[in-house]
Amino acid sequence: MTALKNDIFIKALLKQAVDRTPVWMMRQAGRYLPEYRQVREQAGSFLNLCTNPELACEVTLQPLRRFDFDAAILFSDILTIPDAMGLGLYFTEGEGPKFKYPIITAADIKKLPIPDPNIDLRYVMDAVSLIRKNLQGSVPLIGFSGSPWTLATYMVEGGSSKSFQRVKGLMFEQPKLMHEMLDKIALSVANYLNAQIEAGAQAVMLFDTWGGTLSSEDYIEFSLYYAKQVRSLLKTDIDGQQIPTILFTKGGGLWLETMADSGYDALGLDWQTDIQIARARVGDKVALQGNLDPVSLYAQPEIIVDKVKTILQKYGQGSGHVFNLGHGILPDINPEHVKAMVDAVHEFSPQYHR
Repeated sequence: MTALKNDIFIKALLKQAVDRTPVWMMRQAGRYLPEYRQVREQAGSFLNLCTNPELACEVTLQPLRRFDFDAAILFSDILTIPDAMGLGLYFTEGEGPKFKYPIITAADIKKLPIPDPNIDLRYVMDAVSLIRKNLQGSVPLIGFSGSPWTLATYMVEGGSSKSFQRVKGLMFEQPKLMHEMLDKIALSVANYLNAQIEAGAQAVMLFDTWGGTLSSEDYIEFSLYYAKQVRSLLKTDIDGQQIPTILFTKGGGLWLETMADSGYDALGLDWQTDIQIARARVGDKVALQGNLDPVSLYAQPEIIVDKVKTILQKYGQGSGHVFNLGHGILPDINPEHVKAMVDAVHEFSPQYHR
């Protein structure tokens, strides 16, 4: 494989010295780009776009043509695994993802298969390989999955939820059954991420979007435990190269110390967590990724620049920081505002690496 021309993202995750802070953005391939919307229209549906390796490759590369990002992230969806388990993923306009066959009974859990990622999710692996080839070593490629808890919420709720009544009901009333389900999902996630690494992903990220909806004790038992289980199964030494791992729990600021002991190289921070305090709490155990408020990208460029400078100053001197948003970019952001953020990181971060 081609050697990386720009490896500062990898180095920062591993807390190695870099000459500036690397930057990328969650959902950087997405609806805020007119060229993405054009390809999405060509695909006919979001699911068609995800399952077509050539089109997934194209939209993965689009933001790198516009902005000087230090990493590409695979264009896919976190719900590919439940879909491969036979739950019938589909998307409705304005309502997001839904499943035709949500988990309702104990029998539904017992019959859940463990997908073979190289067969049932071959389109994802083909996309990873194709993207890696097309990047030609310019920047590293990030693979990802939803966390076991987050996937379980969609699988039981049948889609998005505000109260999480059904999945929490299962967790409270039948914890053994919930654990049985999460065990299957964790193994599926680990297999999926390992296959992405084999196909060419150079870092992997676990998105625990709904971990923050849990109480502290339930987060430890039903979310973090399975994130740790996934991490323990990952094969992160490939030909002598370490594949960095990132854990992002939205709303997880309460549990940073425990998360820092989970085996991941880096923790993603949402925008509600002060990065200066977070760094003091985790010490040198992990790198930190984040954490500009996505809504701040609606502001004028000079305000965005000030927000970037504040986050860089709060993190302070030394490596171990990957600049990012505190969650995914919103779909109607002006691309010029993204450029202002990226350029500001490039301009003002070198002083923190001398």
